[in-house]
Amino acid sequence: MTLSQSPPSEAVGAARIRSRVEAEAYVASVCFKHGPPALAGVELEWTVHHRADPRRPLDLRELASALGAHAPTTLVPDSPHLPLPSGSAVTVEPGGQVEISCLPQRSPRRLVEIVDGDIALLVDLLGSRDLRLGTRGIDPWRYPTRLLHTPRYDAMERAFDRIGPGGKTMMCNTAGLQVCLDAGEVEQAPLRWSALHALGPVFIAAFANSRQAEGVAGSWASARMRSLFATDPIRVRPGRPDGDPAAAWARRTLDTPAICVRRADGPWDVAVPVRFADWIAGSLAPPPSLDDLDYHLTTLFPPVRPRGYLEVRYLDTQAGQAWVVPALLLIALFARPETVARAAELAAPVARRWVPAARDGLADPPLARAVPKLLDLGCAALSGLDLPADLLAEIVEVAQRRAVGAALDFGEDGA
Repeated sequence: MTLSQSPPSEAVGAARIRSRVEAEAYVASVCFKHGPPALAGVELEWTVHHRADPRRPLDLRELASALGAHAPTTLVPDSPHLPLPSGSAVTVEPGGQVEISCLPQRSPRRLVEIVDGDIALLVDLLGSRDLRLGTRGIDPWRYPTRLLHTPRYDAMERAFDRIGPGGKTMMCNTAGLQVCLDAGEVEQAPLRWSALHALGPVFIAAFANSRQAEGVAGSWASARMRSLFATDPIRVRPGRPDGDPAAAWARRTLDTPAICVRRADGPWDVAVPVRFADWIAGSLAPPPSLDDLDYHLTTLFPPVRPRGYLEVRYLDTQAGQAWVVPALLLIALFARPETVARAAELAAPVARRWVPAARDGLADPPLARAVPKLLDLGCAALSGLDLPADLLAEIVEVAQRRAVGAALDFGEDGA
């Protein structure tokens, strides 16, 4: 099974959608690819800072110079956008955050080797311009400032601004760690889907590290998740357990308004919110194609997003190599069906505590009781992965400290 979403051919993608039923069937088929769980991948995102002064605004010209041939075309239009030596792609987010997306791997050991190598190279590239990677899920110092200007980001920011400031913060100042897991066989997918959601509050509480934002220590353990929740409720709310998650996701996709419509000329804004289903019915002209539907799917940002595989989006980015702890714990928990079932059972009492997890972290009593049980289960499952003994011991040690809410000193941005 391939941990990817294969786009339709050019001819198929350009085909106009005839009905909601057709659109829902298409979404279900491309967003949930079924087969034996075999692969895992990660995407890591960081804010970028000047070494001498992390409060100093980022200059995109310096960032482009540092990334060189790896710079994306959104940053340097004529860039060759070469992947890193391992095949990982480099992208840049609206506020100048840098992200690497590694190719999925069957071996967790190989995944760690690839990602740590990519991080080391990225650190060297940025260091050539006296830049460095941030260590938190949100920029601790700077106010949200959009640096990349594209029709997509222009339309998104204007739409989010009508709701509140959370969207701009999410776009420009946050950095997440994403873990990508296979959806599993048809009969496995509902449990894997619901278990990933049930574990969301647990992993948010255990690994939140973005309390300080804009130079002020706030009341939320994960200000990154706070900004996500404040962005656009229908676009970002968590999913729910469902016996047919593919059908439920398809319905949700069609009921979500289009945030932008791609046009050859002029802005991509949608003046009045129009559900994608209503676009199909004729509320916008011309009618949408499957390619438009694929693009619409990229504008939904729930904590778990199906993309052929299941993309976990609820983790704050971690400093340096510390990404391995939450990522490998999740991979271990989903390596065997019986562990998935046990994790879902243990997490069930706190499965809906998304806001308390992001706001209070392990100060929330129900989560303080649940987190040690789940991290212990994850640590036990690690033995089934092909990890070196020293890395295994390190993950277990960090997880045990996280389970009791012990702060880990990875260094504060700007310290």
